[in-house]
Amino acid sequence: MYQLLDPSRFVVFITGATSGFGAAAARRYVAAGGKVVATGRREDRLEALQAELGKDNCHIITLDVRDRAALEKAIADIPAPFDAINIVLANAGLALGLQPAAEADLDDWQTMIDTNISGLVYTVRLLLPGLIARGGGQVVTLGSVAGEYAYPGGSVYGATKAFVKHFALNLRSDLQGKNVRVTDIEPGLTETEFSLVRFKGDEGKASAPYSGTKAMNAEDIAESIFWATSLPEHVNINKIQLMATTQAIGPFDIYREK
Repeated sequence: MYQLLDPSRFVVFITGATSGFGAAAARRYVAAGGKVVATGRREDRLEALQAELGKDNCHIITLDVRDRAALEKAIADIPAPFDAINIVLANAGLALGLQPAAEADLDDWQTMIDTNISGLVYTVRLLLPGLIARGGGQVVTLGSVAGEYAYPGGSVYGATKAFVKHFALNLRSDLQGKNVRVTDIEPGLTETEFSLVRFKGDEGKASAPYSGTKAMNAEDIAESIFWATSLPEHVNINKIQLMATTQAIGPFDIYREK
């Protein structure tokens, strides 16, 4: 029988655990016997998650990954046994707006850059030394199909996810011999709060991408994350790119004069 890793040994640090992929991943790991450090900006959501999963299984930290000093302090203050982190799920990220580049809000662009890039690299950099010192582990980054395939209105969001893809690949090179695996998860159409955040609470706009189709859900992505981290230590999944069966890579967009 193929021998997977024992999930009861997993201690997973998760950013963006207040909803979507992060919350689903926290539930998946705890259900398998692991422990999680769940972080995010919405304290009430974290408290509800901890109440659901149990304080023995879930340690919570309210923070914004863009705040490097707060992240450093939070990591330094994690109590045992939650400090024995061996999986880092750098999940926190967002998209804001869908306007053409010349009309986009620069503040929205800056927020995406600060969260999707700066927050992610702060998280990974601050936790890597501990993984190495403890003999290894795994870093999982949350990218997107938008990091590979362009679409109108996705200029900066797609660029941030392209950064995530190449950051993960370069980490693989930097971590040779350290027994630390790296996997980039690249989801496509998934029905979570993603669109509600992108359209700043406009439920009509947020529901439109999912209307009349069957999107993936957060549990689908969490299961892929769990699988990639459960494989034997000698196996590294570089990336997993997922799309709903109802979604495909579209035809090239050709502008034609009228």
